[in-house]
Amino acid sequence: MLALATVGFALNFWAWALLSPLGPAFKDGLHLTSFEQSLLVAVPVVVGSLGRVPVGALTDRFGGRLLFSLVSAATTVPVLYLGLAGHSSLTTLLVGGFFLGIGGTAFAVGVPLVNAWFPPDRRGLVVGVFGVGMGGTAISALTTVKLVDAHGMATPFLITAVVLAVYAVVAALLLRDAPARTVPTAPLGRRLAATARLGITWQASALYAVTFGGYVAFSVYLPTYLKAGYGLAQADAANRMAGFVLLAVVMRPVGGWLSDRLGPRRVLAGSLAVVAVGAVVQAFTPPLAPLGTLAFLAMAAALGAGSGATFALVALASPADQVGSVTGVVGAAGGLGGFVPPLVMGSLYDTYGSYAAGLALLAVIAAAALVYTVTGVRTAAEGSEPGRRDGSRTVDTTA
Repeated sequence: MLALATVGFALNFWAWALLSPLGPAFKDGLHLTSFEQSLLVAVPVVVGSLGRVPVGALTDRFGGRLLFSLVSAATTVPVLYLGLAGHSSLTTLLVGGFFLGIGGTAFAVGVPLVNAWFPPDRRGLVVGVFGVGMGGTAISALTTVKLVDAHGMATPFLITAVVLAVYAVVAALLLRDAPARTVPTAPLGRRLAATARLGITWQASALYAVTFGGYVAFSVYLPTYLKAGYGLAQADAANRMAGFVLLAVVMRPVGGWLSDRLGPRRVLAGSLAVVAVGAVVQAFTPPLAPLGTLAFLAMAAALGAGSGATFALVALASPADQVGSVTGVVGAAGGLGGFVPPLVMGSLYDTYGSYAAGLALLAVIAAAALVYTVTGVRTAAEGSEPGRRDGSRTVDTTA
């Protein structure tokens, strides 16, 4: 079940990220401003993020098997639209990108599904392994531009749509929810209100907005940054973005595994410290070889580990029948955290011709999140610190 869910997450994220590698091409072909290009790649992010809130709650109620099938099938529609007719103007791209956001909600389906299959002392690693599915963005980065150059604009979209449709059928036939999962009976609105009263919901949301939000922001905007800031060719920039994504993906289960042993709070603190330092270094636009590359790779590793640690915290500290609801809200915060930076970076570059201010702002935010982790997350993290292997916890239930 973990393997099937991880594959489904990767395929939906592949679809979710199809527009990002083509951003520079759309900018040149449609004569877009930097802000319009940023808006184009950010729209699927914000829709997929906000959609996680209801989808996570629906997963608690109806199970991951049904929701994974529905989300995968629904995502094929905008993928086909963008490939066949929706890439001729900014307006059609924004419409297609809006519905492409459905693919981003798959995260809120998979976390409660896999969480219910494993005991508390393994959930950090398990949710981290599931998080490897975010590497679907790397598939997009490595293949989309090459397929367009070789076979035309429709090709990557058609391939992705076929793969998603096949997975929707496979999920309906083979995916199963844990027999002992807790099924809530309260109405959706009441459950979401209860989720909003949990302290862990907002503590994890704040941290995930920085860790996963930073990852999403770089994964959708890094090709643009490298082309504008360093003059790299589109294919080279996309390949480097794929390297960033792959390292973050590998480090996500590592962050979960370390959280099972050291506690999520310690892993988060270390990760955020690395992000802050890396952002400061990159704000000075050092040469890519080697300092700029090292700064980006360090931030990739830290953002991946921090994302894994955040959901290790969620998996341990959330009530069993609200994991999907909490995941939806936290996942939405992470996605929204990735929506804002590309818009800010595009606007700052249009105004100043430099990305330094945007990276300096990232350093400040990471440092503030570090202070919050050390001083404000103690209560929610108590149940997941080492020595509490039975999964018992003391959770602050107020926001």
